[in-house]
Amino acid sequence: MSIPKYNEIMPNILRYLAEHGEQQFRSLEQPLASEFKLTEKQISQEYESGNGTVFLDRISWALSYLTNSGLTERPRRGVYKITDTAQKFLDKSSEEIQQFVKAQMALRTAEQKAMKVEQGFDDDRTELLPTSNQTPQEMLNTAYKSIRQSTYDQIIDTVLSKTPSEFEGLVVKLLERMGYGGEVKNAGTVTQASNDGGIDGIIKEDILGLGKIHIQAKRYARSNTVGREEVQKFVGALAVAQSNKGVFITTSSYSAGAIAYAESLNGTTNLVLINGEQLAKYMYDYSLGMQTKQHIEIKEMDSDFWDGMQNDSKVS
Repeated sequence: MSIPKYNEIMPNILRYLAEHGEQQFRSLEQPLASEFKLTEKQISQEYESGNGTVFLDRISWALSYLTNSGLTERPRRGVYKITDTAQKFLDKSSEEIQQFVKAQMALRTAEQKAMKVEQGFDDDRTELLPTSNQTPQEMLNTAYKSIRQSTYDQIIDTVLSKTPSEFEGLVVKLLERMGYGGEVKNAGTVTQASNDGGIDGIIKEDILGLGKIHIQAKRYARSNTVGREEVQKFVGALAVAQSNKGVFITTSSYSAGAIAYAESLNGTTNLVLINGEQLAKYMYDYSLGMQTKQHIEIKEMDSDFWDGMQNDSKVS
């Protein structure tokens, strides 16, 4: 079974709290994972952005929506229990609960805005209503991935508009930016086009040049495919250069035969194939020809800070 969406978790949370009483937020993870028959790998699966684990984040947002709609409440920080209102939702479907949550949160938002206006204050807050099966964290991640993919396409389009020699220089700079060549000054060089012997660039791994990485760069249109024959020719060029380290980089893709051939070398020659998508990703990640447009800072409560304070037992 796949990891359930936040709205699919809500009925299980209500039933579990009804049966077991108030619970710490994190103590819900294992029993809910057992109900949904999740594997340890699924439980520990993280977002690509590194912003926490997917399942626990979905539990967190399910609880947030349930609380904001009056189906659960927090008697203490990080502790949840169901309300009297929730009793009639224990046998409801996730769709029915989500509709109730959405309606209650919309009503709550409208009341808060009206109060602010009445008091003469502007209210520019945006309430994230549960209009889809994604949590706000997931919507942010989806937008982030979409922006990255769009930028990848722009990178390849731009690279394809440059000359082959510029592309050769670009991939040498990229490998240097990725750390190959270490502290060697001017570690990367582009070979002369008239006498490159099938090698477009070289990275010296040490000052004396005893270790070298040889590069083949093919600036092909996206629709083209690098076949096995071209990869074999590059391996032959590596043999002539007495090198067992090579990187073949293209703006397009590789055929299944080319990939199978590279994998069959079994360490006799260390060959890495980088296609257009990977090339764009590396340029993005290592900021080659890129500039940071915007930083978004997201904060969460510091448990160590707040848990170090004494709770007021008189608060209901």
